[in-house]
Amino acid sequence: MRPEDIVRDHTVYSCVMGSRAFGLATEGSDTDRRGVFLAPAPLFWRFEKPPEHVEGPGEEEFSWELERFCALALRANPNILECLHSPLVERVTDTGRELLALRGAFLSRRVHTTFIRYAVAQRRRLDADVRTTGVPRWKHAMHLLRLLESARDLLRTGELRIGVGESREALLAVKRGEVPWPEVESRMTRLAAEADTALDRTPLPDEPDRARVEDFLVRARRASVRER
Repeated sequence: MRPEDIVRDHTVYSCVMGSRAFGLATEGSDTDRRGVFLAPAPLFWRFEKPPEHVEGPGEEEFSWELERFCALALRANPNILECLHSPLVERVTDTGRELLALRGAFLSRRVHTTFIRYAVAQRRRLDADVRTTGVPRWKHAMHLLRLLESARDLLRTGELRIGVGESREALLAVKRGEVPWPEVESRMTRLAAEADTALDRTPLPDEPDRARVEDFLVRARRASVRER
């Protein structure tokens, strides 16, 4: 079975991500689609295993096999966790609804490490741009600020918020290059510090609920066998 056929026939959850999900879309923004597919269990019985992820078949489309997706979510991968909380769901099956019901099981204090580590890597790239060209990539600066706000609020409330809400215009001003770089730097530093402070009182558990997620994955695999 071709990878694109697996995605077409066995997707359990798909959504729109990127600027459209964050509430930052402008004219000409891409439509980034992300999905999760459950590869039929018999495909794992062969020497050649089904893919862990598939790019396509549509433009700006990327999907993960369910087990890989859950493993990344348990590690608090920012992109994966945000995918689970997209407000723009395009397709969801019964298995997909079970996955969405598990969103809280994936969240833990690990998000502080993963979100901030990702932010630090992006900040280094922005600083390198400034050293090289004198200006940052403003779109990337905007998304870094959004990520830091999201991490801070997640640690404060225990809930992952995707839409930027009232921050939209301030963030778009950064994207347009209307905010001086030193001010943007100051915002980044402040948001990172606020996330550090929030960690001390976060309602999030120390670890995700791995057993609950694993039980779900086993049920999904068994159901896949019965559907042969």
